[in-house]
Amino acid sequence: MLRAFLYVIGASAVLASLSCQAAVMLDGTGVTPEAIARVADGETVEVPASARARVAKGHDIVLTAAADGQRIYGLTVGVGLNKDRQMVDAKGQLTPEVIDASMRFNAALLHAHSAGVGADMDIRDARAAMAVRLNQMLVGAAGVQPAVVDMFAQLLNHGITPAIPSNGSMGEADITLLAHVGLTMMGEGDVYYRGAKTDAWHALSAEDVQPIKPWGKDALGILSSNAYTTGMASLALVDLTQLNKMAKLVYAVALQGLNGNVSPFLEDSLSLHPFPHVMSTGAALRSLLAGSSLWQRDDARALQDPLSFRDAPYLLAELDRSSEEARHQMMIQLNSSDDNPGVSISVKPKSDLYQARRSYVSRDGLTGAVLPTANFEPLPFVLTFEEMGIAIAHNSLASAQQIIKLNDPRFTHLSRFLGTDNTLHAFGAMEKPPVVLAMTNKELAMPVSLDYLPVAGDIEDIATNAPQVVRRVRTEIDNHFQLLGIELVSAAQAVDLRKQQPGGFTASPKTEMFMDAFRQMVSFRDTDRPFTLEFRKAAMFLKHYSN
Repeated sequence: MLRAFLYVIGASAVLASLSCQAAVMLDGTGVTPEAIARVADGETVEVPASARARVAKGHDIVLTAAADGQRIYGLTVGVGLNKDRQMVDAKGQLTPEVIDASMRFNAALLHAHSAGVGADMDIRDARAAMAVRLNQMLVGAAGVQPAVVDMFAQLLNHGITPAIPSNGSMGEADITLLAHVGLTMMGEGDVYYRGAKTDAWHALSAEDVQPIKPWGKDALGILSSNAYTTGMASLALVDLTQLNKMAKLVYAVALQGLNGNVSPFLEDSLSLHPFPHVMSTGAALRSLLAGSSLWQRDDARALQDPLSFRDAPYLLAELDRSSEEARHQMMIQLNSSDDNPGVSISVKPKSDLYQARRSYVSRDGLTGAVLPTANFEPLPFVLTFEEMGIAIAHNSLASAQQIIKLNDPRFTHLSRFLGTDNTLHAFGAMEKPPVVLAMTNKELAMPVSLDYLPVAGDIEDIATNAPQVVRRVRTEIDNHFQLLGIELVSAAQAVDLRKQQPGGFTASPKTEMFMDAFRQMVSFRDTDRPFTLEFRKAAMFLKHYSN
């Protein structure tokens, strides 16, 4: 059957979904990529009082540290190379004059960092970024006033989406992009609202949402995180979960179309070289193919198939292994703070040495620290995504080769190009599109995290290109869905032709159910007809099939 799905492509679609979806609980702990995807697709959010209380406590620690005379990046001193500039003198009481100066500094910080390039990111990505940043703030380490997290929730729940450029981050916090969220919170800039792009002040007024006046550490908390990249990565992982399931199913259909050999993924075969994910993939393939004629004697069956088929347990296992590792890293990224400085609540110095205790506060029962960090560094999950991209590319190349082999009677003992008596060309020209997709994914899999130049007065002298890494993987995922769709069209044709041969052929029950659902969208090819629409239908089918 086809799974019901919602894909938000515009502000009107998001708004329409707000009234009929359950709220997603965001509390700074345990949020999954799937939860972020639900918010991206239009669901509202709910913030528990306990999480909001953590935010308030973190804010109090920041103000206490400022009043104690600590030099705090982004609050009492500037940011980047300007960290040597005294921006706000918060020694002693936080007077109205000091707070006013802080508000001017915060507004200027958001204005000066709103500098993305390219087209606006789509609404789904922008909502994912906001959901990620809200959840991270609920850890309590951002040091922002509670009004900031309230505003994040209101924007998401009222369908007001900041117009955020899609490019301009080098991957050491998405500061030039996320600053636009701060503009919206102040009632400035453009937003997407009720199906149109309009000015933020109009949208906020229409929903009776009051703009905020950032001060203290608010602006830095809003703009200094990797929330855009993390949001995209969360959406990619959700898509990849579906892709990995479909890759195994399509391979199982293709192996039956080939009349291939099951020996490479027998339990005893894999036990000779027992990589855990390969073992589990082999078990999954045995389950998918249970009941197939592949398990019966056939003297025409090859002893050893081409490597693109024979090595499938290893290729498919790498999709699972790399995505599992990326998910592990993403769970940490989603539910922790990448703030600099970061606010640690209810902690005390671990040493009496000056440098180890200088950032801590203890006053009126309030303990904690405002700590300079490098927690904006996303390398741990960036490298896992680059590895994942390589795994997808290997599978894409193998899939293209499997399609080519299914066209070749030397391997299948079926008709050339999977034709019938009524076709003239059949699948003869259809090896080109999958090869193009595979080669594109090969190109996209090349690492880009090392391609950077020093900026910001030579202080920011390393980077990761995190958004570009994740965007490339997302494109690979989409390309591989298309490629698997083409393979499914070919493989289902091969299986149907095999069933017509003397002696008959039985597909496994699981793949038979899969192909029956597919045949409701794409029929057996008995005459030559255009492929394009059927390829698109096949890719869409795979994105939403659920058994």
